[in-house]
Amino acid sequence: MMNWAKQQLANVVGTEEPVYGPSAIQSVAEQAKEVPYTELKKEDLKWTVMDSTNVETQTFYLMSDQGHIGLAQVIYSNVMGVRTTAQFNSKIIYPGQKLPHLWCCDPAEGWEFDEEKYTFQANNCGIELSEDGNSYRITSSTNPDCVVDLTVTRSAPGFVVGKNGISYFGTDAQNPWGRMKHAFWPRCKVEGSMVTKDGEVDFKGKGLFIHALQGMKPHHAAARWNFVNFQSPTYAAVMMEYTTPPSYGSTVVNVGGIATDDKILYAGATNTAKHTAIKGDPENDWLEPGSVSYEWKGNGIDAELTGSLGERLDKVDVMAEVPKFVKQIVAGTVGTKPYIYQYGPQLPLKINDNGQQKEEEGSIFIEATFIS
Repeated sequence: MMNWAKQQLANVVGTEEPVYGPSAIQSVAEQAKEVPYTELKKEDLKWTVMDSTNVETQTFYLMSDQGHIGLAQVIYSNVMGVRTTAQFNSKIIYPGQKLPHLWCCDPAEGWEFDEEKYTFQANNCGIELSEDGNSYRITSSTNPDCVVDLTVTRSAPGFVVGKNGISYFGTDAQNPWGRMKHAFWPRCKVEGSMVTKDGEVDFKGKGLFIHALQGMKPHHAAARWNFVNFQSPTYAAVMMEYTTPPSYGSTVVNVGGIATDDKILYAGATNTAKHTAIKGDPENDWLEPGSVSYEWKGNGIDAELTGSLGERLDKVDVMAEVPKFVKQIVAGTVGTKPYIYQYGPQLPLKINDNGQQKEEEGSIFIEATFIS
């Protein structure tokens, strides 16, 4: 009871949590030992819409045939069950960075969910799931600098790692006080465009969809993140890794998978992400990586992306860019100065598929995030 009270105090006033130790997180990796992954059904795509502190997102990562990298995202947040807010974000990174990247971050006014919680709709934007549950239509005229009209259609089955994709936080496993979940469509077909003041960007190509829920204060759940999205003519590889703060034993949770256009080759929690060389950031104390190694292993699959990250695409000062409501969640936390480092290196996916060795070039989007 005392631990629960301390945790609630940390939620309300933003203080650092006590050190509960690694036993206070029930990692989805434990589920995955029994059930490596579960394919998604339409009902698994519903928004959770928790009534306590949380951040829930639907994010579409885009790789155009012309070499553009894009993002379209809705963030829904609840602060202590008192204030709920929504935001629509979009981003375009141009091939060869021939134009400055475009980043738009705007409040989604008048937001609501449909009765079944499959569709998010606001005054000038929306994410609508098709009747068959196989595609999303993403539209936004919230910001005239980036008018979005995209359709993202699932090519391979979607999945969560383990039985339900959820890691639970709390000293009482039967009554957790927090949770973290990621659901993936690893391989998607993208159609449509983003219209900017510099013209229309055709995003016909490939994509990745992630529905994520951080059912607690985000900086209480994770201190570091590693994220990889690789899309080639044959393969899709996705990895999402977070490391908890010391309050939960600096526990590493890594979920991901490898897919083709019609099937999941592997999905599970036996993946690794390593920063093999550190470049550092002279503007702060974060250990920005210079080289990386990502590995997926299981179900007869052994795949890796490894090498130099090259020059970063962007460095995002999270506290400068995120909506006001997220700042409210993080407010009061000493030492929280989060940055996201983004990269698009040319690295081949080396994959051993049940004894057959293959190597394939593709489009890559990598993030290394430091929070606390």
